[in-house]
Amino acid sequence: MPQEVRAALVAHAQEEDPNEACGLVVLKDGVAERYERGHNGAASPYRFELEVAPELWFLEDDGYELAVFHSHLSSPPRPSRTDVENIGLWEGKPYLIYSLREDDLAAWTIQSGEIAELELS
Repeated sequence: MPQEVRAALVAHAQEEDPNEACGLVVLKDGVAERYERGHNGAASPYRFELEVAPELWFLEDDGYELAVFHSHLSSPPRPSRTDVENIGLWEGKPYLIYSLREDDLAAWTIQSGEIAELELS
C-alpha cells in the first residue's frame, strides 16, 4: 500500500467522522494505484452504502481491480457482522477497513460468510 494512497484513506476517514467513510481503491497487478472517494449514502457511523461516480465501475474493463474501502470509528479494522451480512457485490474481493481509534488499516476477503485476512505491504 503506497503511503500516498494510505494517507488519502486516512484523511477521508477523519473528514467523515462521525460517520463511516467509503470509497474504492484502484489496483493494478495487486498494487494500489489510487483512492477514489465515495459517498456514504447511509450517512451512518455503523454502516455504509457506497456511492461513486458510475464511470469508476468500468475501470475493471481496463484491467484494474477495485477494492472497497470503509472506516470504522471505534472498532478494530476487522469486518463486523454487518459487513459480512451486507457484502453483496464485494464477496471474494479485497475489502479494506481503516480504524480511526486504532489508526490501523487491514485488508480482507469475505466469501460465503468466511473472513480471510489479506497481507498489506
